[in-house]
Amino acid sequence: MNLKKYNNDWFNPGGNAIKRVLWYFTNALFFTNHLFPISKLKVILLRLFGAKVGICVNIKPAVNIKYPWNLKIGDYSWIGEEVWIDNLVPVSIGSNCCISQGALLLCGNHNYKMDTFDLIAKPINIEDGVWIGAKSVVCPGITAHADSILTVGSVATTDLLSNTIYQGIPASAKRERTSPKQKICKTGLIK
Repeated sequence: MNLKKYNNDWFNPGGNAIKRVLWYFTNALFFTNHLFPISKLKVILLRLFGAKVGICVNIKPAVNIKYPWNLKIGDYSWIGEEVWIDNLVPVSIGSNCCISQGALLLCGNHNYKMDTFDLIAKPINIEDGVWIGAKSVVCPGITAHADSILTVGSVATTDLLSNTIYQGIPASAKRERTSPKQKICKTGLIK
């Protein structure tokens, strides 16, 4: 590669330069800071910067969010400590999702086949009920379908099917996920 030829001028993550600078300092003070635990204020700040955030969302300390205007989070979802949401383009996280400690949602990469090292950016969609395990990576363009699980330290390089548990590098389907909802019979008792 020849980084002298690299040109990223075509890329526009949204927001004007002033908004991006304001977000940089807000992110440093309130989000990436290990000493700031107040989730409700973080939700308010995200909304002020254009994120769409549902009710009862819990955002732990030391979370790094690239561009909040490219973020949507549904109701009752949790974002764990040291999660990095590198949302150069839209990231959608559904309701009742858990993004565990140190997970990386990575929307961007570079084209190693091009001498100019061109940027590649693709959105990530995490549907309702998904659990992204600690220290795992979700690569650009991935959809994690409803109620799927990506286990600790795994790397999702392809879409995750609904109700399926994925593990490994790259992650592969290991078994079906069963939920308590599926175990309730007509009498209301768990089978």
